Amino acid sequence: MARKITQRELRNESGAIMRALDSGESFVVTRNGVPVGELHPMRHQRFVASDVVAAVFAGAPSIDLQDLRADLDAAVDQAAAPNG
Repeated sequence: MARKITQRELRNESGAIMRALDSGESFVVTRNGVPVGELHPMRHQRFVASDVVAAVFAGAPSIDLQDLRADLDAAVDQAAAPNG
C-alpha cells in the first residue's frame, strides 16, 4: 500500500523519501489533499540466458503459421474504410 505524502513533504524530505524508494516503498503525492502523482521504485531488468529461455519454451506447442494468419485475418476487419 502506497503511503500518502504532501507536496511539501516531498520537497522538504526528498532525501528520506528517496531512501524509502530505494528500499521498495511507494508513495502517493497529494496537493491540497488531492492525489496528483505516484512514486514507485524502478523495476530492475533481469537478464535471462538464451539457453534458459529455449528450455522454457521447448515444451510449448508448435504454431501453424497458415492457421495463425487465418485466425488473425478473421479477427481483423480487412475492409476498413478511411474516416472522412
